[in-house]
Amino acid sequence: MAFVKKYKPQIDKANKGYLLYIFLVPLFLAIVLALIDRDIHAFILNLIAFILFYTTAKLNTIGLNNEFKYNQEKLTKAPKRPYKTFSAILLGIATLFTASIAGGESLLIGIFLSIVSTIGYILYYGLDPKVDKLENIGDISAEFVLKTISEAKSKLANIEQHIDKISNDKILQKRLSIAVKKAKSIIQTIQEDPKDIRVARKFLIVYIDGLESVTNAYISMNEADIKQETKDKLYQLLEDVEYRFDKELTRLKKNNEFDLDVNIDVLQQQIKN
Repeated sequence: MAFVKKYKPQIDKANKGYLLYIFLVPLFLAIVLALIDRDIHAFILNLIAFILFYTTAKLNTIGLNNEFKYNQEKLTKAPKRPYKTFSAILLGIATLFTASIAGGESLLIGIFLSIVSTIGYILYYGLDPKVDKLENIGDISAEFVLKTISEAKSKLANIEQHIDKISNDKILQKRLSIAVKKAKSIIQTIQEDPKDIRVARKFLIVYIDGLESVTNAYISMNEADIKQETKDKLYQLLEDVEYRFDKELTRLKKNNEFDLDVNIDVLQQQIKN
């Protein structure tokens, strides 16, 4: 156990809880052997044990994904459902069932192994984040910021789905993808400095809503029926959107530089005094 490194959610983004899936291998073999021996009782018990461990692994994967997203965000709420906690509890139940009911061990042994497995899970993976990351952002409601960002991300995800449905216009696909990428950069900048949300919110609503409306209208039509003149107008519109996104991103970054300059000036004045 000394060589086992504790799971680090900030780093192990590729780790989807594969360690728990290892338990499924011997159970799967036990199910196959029970079928070969035509032992229906053993087959049912091993199948139940397999389902319990599989459910545990899936819940753990969801919990780890939620935790990774939580750690990536500067401003967010803790996961609503404690999937890792559910996984730890279910792992104990699965271990008890497999050892004492499917495996024929005594109840005492089953309980002991259940406790060990649950504690081992908690020590390695930990439990779900419980603290909301809602730092002080002045008189702006953190709920307001999160709602605005969530709505913008949802609309961008919808636009990306529309892009995948555009099959005959690679130019349009490329321009839309660039616009979405720049919009995400703006959202990321806002997340790093939520005070900008008041000014940027109107921008996000107008342009992301407009972009979504355009893609909605486009995919609702037969691409073959769209005139080249209409496409040219759309290309020009998206070019303007890209320009506006670049301008807004520059403004947000300059605003951050201005805030830094102000803080430096204040500090220098305090030192002089």
